[in-house]
Amino acid sequence: MRILGIDPGLTRCGVGIIHVSARRQLSFEHVEVLRSAPDAPLPSRLALLGTGLEAIITRGDVDAVSLERVFAQQNLPSVMGVAQISGIVMFLAERAGVPVTLYTPNEVKSRVTGYGAADKSQVTNMVMKHLGLKTPPKPADAADALALAITHALSTPYAGRKTTPLGSAIAAGAAAATGPRGGSATTPAQEAWLAAERAAKRR
Repeated sequence: MRILGIDPGLTRCGVGIIHVSARRQLSFEHVEVLRSAPDAPLPSRLALLGTGLEAIITRGDVDAVSLERVFAQQNLPSVMGVAQISGIVMFLAERAGVPVTLYTPNEVKSRVTGYGAADKSQVTNMVMKHLGLKTPPKPADAADALALAITHALSTPYAGRKTTPLGSAIAAGAAAATGPRGGSATTPAQEAWLAAERAAKRR
């Protein structure tokens, strides 16, 4: 399973991809920060970031998107930018048939570090530990994006391909038969995960 973590922002948008193996081992795949100039017109900035996000979300190898949940802050312009980019992400993911799960910053800190009030450096250090990185991802938006991806990996009981996030009704039976990317049935990896999940429930 490949999880795309997105730390939404209008000036800097962090994007990180991790891989979850059949043994639930996490590994780093990709990280970058998409940028737009603060002095550019808003429609141009949204189009620029949207184009970059579309290229990543729709390339066909992302199974889930983990996105930071928008919440009220004192800096209203910053919140607006986050909300605008989040809307673009959810639109693109829905159109591509990729499920999206939202996490608050405290949920990310709690999952990644075990402490809901962890600071930036503690989160970055644990991102490095989870992914076996020798150097910290920079800037902070890159580390935050990877932290979001890790949060989803640690929060999702079923980590096979084409999964739905934590009880979501998206991709029910009909989508499994003829998924949005043209799949005709569950893959061997999915069958293995489902069998393991059923076996775990019987114990």
